Amino acid sequence: MMKKFLTFALLFAVLPALASSPAISLPPAPDIAARSYILVDFFSGQTLLQRGGDERIEPASLTKLMTAYLTFSALRQGVIASAQALPVSERAWRAEGSRMFIQPSTPVVVDDLIRGMIVQSGNDACIALAEGIAGSEEEFVRRMNLEAQRMGMKSTHFMNSTGLPNPQHYTTARDLSLLARAIIRDFPDYYPLYSQKEFKYNNISQANRNRLLWQDPTVDGMKTGHTESAGFCLIASAKRDTRRLLSVVLGTTSESMRASESQKLLNYGFQNFDTHHLYQKGQVVSSLPVWKGSENILKAGVAQDVYVSLPKGQYARLKASLVSKQPLLAPLSAGQEVGTIRLMLDDKPYADYPLVALEGVARANFFKRSWDGVKLWFK
Repeated sequence: MMKKFLTFALLFAVLPALASSPAISLPPAPDIAARSYILVDFFSGQTLLQRGGDERIEPASLTKLMTAYLTFSALRQGVIASAQALPVSERAWRAEGSRMFIQPSTPVVVDDLIRGMIVQSGNDACIALAEGIAGSEEEFVRRMNLEAQRMGMKSTHFMNSTGLPNPQHYTTARDLSLLARAIIRDFPDYYPLYSQKEFKYNNISQANRNRLLWQDPTVDGMKTGHTESAGFCLIASAKRDTRRLLSVVLGTTSESMRASESQKLLNYGFQNFDTHHLYQKGQVVSSLPVWKGSENILKAGVAQDVYVSLPKGQYARLKASLVSKQPLLAPLSAGQEVGTIRLMLDDKPYADYPLVALEGVARANFFKRSWDGVKLWFK
């Protein structure tokens, strides 16, 4: 039997009726003096503003976000422990660029290495962590690339754990936004490390290079980067009320410029967009007919919280419809995609979200399957 798709109106208080007010135009985007940039809403994942977001760039020390992601994963999996002391190899000790100044004769506690990597941007800390987790930096880098693929960072390739220049070490602003968002989402217990303003090790105190931690109290992370070829780069995250935005600014000409351009992006996003929580994880969005199953009705909803970002004043213009795969034939398993929630803004497609089964439905007995088969034939 040919599969059909049925569309139903969704009647929920979370989505008001389509309004008849005139369209609201956004103020002009700010002029950002950077090679490329992107502004992303953390909760919805939507891009609010970008230029050259898919342009290949050198990430410099922004690479350390992936090094940190794998380190946090290793901590969660018990591969290493926060209080564990790791040896310092000569390779780590001799690392070029920014360092936390670890010594080969003195093992360093993982917790200190993490702060040395995040706050001081220490290349030596990154290599020590990579060797302690994977046995060698080369093996660690292989895992970095696998993780990048899993995250959907389609235009990224790593050659080291530090961000030191290499022709085959590259990424994009869009990919970096995926990585930054993953750290905040997957490791909320570790994310506060990115707001630490200073760290002292080996009697050497170094300040966090993210100037926005001092200039904007709503900024609580994330990471700076700089090489001669990459320019000055900054990924910044700010939370105002219940909203969080992420900006990625790449290839500016100075430390002050990367901070000021990031601030422009964040302010523009908060002033001109709103984030709306449409559906909660596990919320019943619709009840759908099921054929040849132990139950006749299936409760369907969303597997994750659904947020949408819109220009201010546009929410009342949004409406939703449900496109259901029909006929739905048992057996069906919980989490199985059974349709699509389609959002329309002024009758134009805006976003789609998968509708999934919130429960499983087993196959019915022979007699019910046969009877449903007859009804489907006539239907």
